[in-house]
Amino acid sequence: MLMSLLLPALKAQKAEMPVLGLCIGAPGHEYVKEFDRFIREELAPLGVNTLVLRVDWNYEYETHPELREDDPLTKKDVRLLSSTCKELNINLIPQINLLGHQSWHSETGKLLEVYPQFDETPWVSMPAEYKWPNDDGLYCKSYCPLHPEVHAVVFDLVGEIVDAFDAKAFHAGMDEVFYIGDSKCPRCSGRDNAELFAGEVNLIRNFLASKGCRMWIWGDRLIDGKVTGYGMWEASMNNTHRAIDMIYRDVVICDWHYERPDLTAVMFALKGFTVLTCPWRTPEVALKQLENTQMFISTATTATRERYAGILQTEWGSAERFVNDFREIKKAGTAPEGKEKSAANTFWLLTRGMAAAKGD
Repeated sequence: MLMSLLLPALKAQKAEMPVLGLCIGAPGHEYVKEFDRFIREELAPLGVNTLVLRVDWNYEYETHPELREDDPLTKKDVRLLSSTCKELNINLIPQINLLGHQSWHSETGKLLEVYPQFDETPWVSMPAEYKWPNDDGLYCKSYCPLHPEVHAVVFDLVGEIVDAFDAKAFHAGMDEVFYIGDSKCPRCSGRDNAELFAGEVNLIRNFLASKGCRMWIWGDRLIDGKVTGYGMWEASMNNTHRAIDMIYRDVVICDWHYERPDLTAVMFALKGFTVLTCPWRTPEVALKQLENTQMFISTATTATRERYAGILQTEWGSAERFVNDFREIKKAGTAPEGKEKSAANTFWLLTRGMAAAKGD
């Protein structure tokens, strides 16, 4: 029913998607071969040409083995996935969350666990049981972008993972940064949050550029949460949004909105950025985002058309769950009860919508 309502609009646009991508957690070491099969049997035939793998600490880093998770991806694992993606013309992009997302719920991420001196807010303790909202405003921790030793470690990790994947692009995360320029930080206190954020983006961008690699980030910190009414999650309420005019224009923006098909991609494109629209688990929103993206491409000026790069589906669970759910939905032709609102079903409907619009 949902597809039949939107199909006429999708067919009317007839705009090709430069990018059809999936952003997903990197598979565990034991699941790599099955995930490789999923790339070959499912993603490539659907026309997926971009795969962002959230690696973070799930790799056997040699520069900093102390930051490895248990049973991490090996070089052999990465070579397998990289070789498959090259063969199938899929742009494989590794991600390490930088600046923000250095903790989650009651657990500190590896970087701050091993190097607690990098913490922007070391006086904020991790709770035994995480709840939101809380007195500290804790959602996830950040590292201090002005700590004199943090980038030596960060660049070791980024350089190693880019080389391991032989990547031409790297996703640095940079989303939902709530702790920045804290008044108690001896280095950041009194600084302009927009300048701090832009400085970190540009520093990482320059390092990547020296390796012939392009930087990707999430776009939420570059949107004014107050003016737009988007609030603190999908946009910034701590004044980082002005960094949009301070960062390099060759940074690729992944513009995520999950519950509404907001049109901020236009803002990014008009500012000179390449932008991808990123849905999650709400099919009707994702299909509208697809329609909007096709409309942007088909109606934009010559100067801005190429900046609308396409769609990047996001999944925030495990690779194994997504693969299993997707296969189940594909086999049945519809989502079973309880999985209608899921990334797997959203992705299935997006790919069906794109195929139907092309007459496949």
